[in-house]
Amino acid sequence: MLSEHHSTRRSVLKALGGVSAAVALGGAGTLATASAAHAAGDGSGLRIVDRKENDPRMWYYRFATDAIGWEPSVNVLLPDDYHTSGRTYPVLYLFHGGGTDQDFMTWDRAGIRGLTAGKPVIVVMPDGGHAGWYSNPVNSHTGPRNWETFHIAQLLPWVEANFRTYAEYDGRAVAGFSMGGFGALKYAAKYHDRFASVSAHSGPPSLRRDFGAVANWANVSAAALDLAGGTIYGAPLWDEAKVSADNPMEHLASYRNKRVFLVAGTSPNPVDPFDLLNESEVLAGQREFRAALSDAGIPHEAHEETGGHFIRPEMFTRDLDGIIDRLRKA
Repeated sequence: MLSEHHSTRRSVLKALGGVSAAVALGGAGTLATASAAHAAGDGSGLRIVDRKENDPRMWYYRFATDAIGWEPSVNVLLPDDYHTSGRTYPVLYLFHGGGTDQDFMTWDRAGIRGLTAGKPVIVVMPDGGHAGWYSNPVNSHTGPRNWETFHIAQLLPWVEANFRTYAEYDGRAVAGFSMGGFGALKYAAKYHDRFASVSAHSGPPSLRRDFGAVANWANVSAAALDLAGGTIYGAPLWDEAKVSADNPMEHLASYRNKRVFLVAGTSPNPVDPFDLLNESEVLAGQREFRAALSDAGIPHEAHEETGGHFIRPEMFTRDLDGIIDRLRKA
C-alpha cells in the first residue's frame, strides 16, 4: 500500500511542475463496484447515468449534475444484512484525498469492506475531484466544479431518498483522509446541524497557519489538476470571507456536542518531501486545533501515531466503533 501511496504523490508533484514549497495534502479513497435507487422525483438534482448493483454490498453510481462539469461517481457500501433486515441505518460519509489519477482506491486498500463487515452502518464514498477540496471554487476555467454543492445539497438528500437511513443529525457522520479529512472537518462545522460525528485521519484543520500553507496548497493543486488555472480561494489575493467560512479553526463552537476524532502521524519519511510536508503540517495543525478545542471545553479524541501520511486501518476500526456508538442505532 505504501509504495502505491508514495508513487501517487510523486505524480502530483510532477503534474504541478515540481512545486514543493507548499504543503502537499493528497490521498485517495473510494472504490468502485455497484444500485436499484432512482433519482427522479427525489429533489436532489442528480440523474443516474451508470449504475452497478450486482454486488450485495458495494453499489456504484455515476451521476449527471449541473454542479460538476464531469459525471462524478459514488460508492455506497451497505451493511451485510441490509437486504434482509428491513432496518433503518445511520450513514457515514467517507471522503478521499487528492491525486492526479483520481485514485479512489485508498480506502479499498485499507480494507474498507472487511473493516465494515458486520457493522450496522451505511458508508457513502463520493467523488471529490483530483483536488476539489470539498469546496465550490472562487473560479474555474474548466466548467463547474462545485463539490460542496454536489455533496451537501444533492448527494445527501439523494442518499436519504433512496436508502433506509436516519435523515437527521444523530443519523449522520462524516470522516475522511488527508484532503478528505479537511473536508469532513469543514462540512461538520459549516453544516453543524447535519453531522453528529466528525473524524479526520491525517486531515488538516487550519487554512491559515504557517502563512496559509494549506489554503495556498489548495489553490496550487486545484489550479493544476482541476480548474485550469482557477483557484479554490482566489489568487493572488484570497477571498477572505470564503477562507474564514471554510476554516475549521475559526468555527470551534460548531464542534460542541459532536463526537470529534483526530489522527496524525508523528514520524513522516524524512527522505520523502511529500510525506514529510504533508504530515508535519497535519500534526502541527491538529495540535493547535486540539489545544483550541480544549480551551473551549469541547471534548475530543485525538491520537498521534508512528509513521507518516497514510490511512491506519486499526485507527479507522476504533473510529468506526465510536461513530456507531454515537449515532442512532440501526
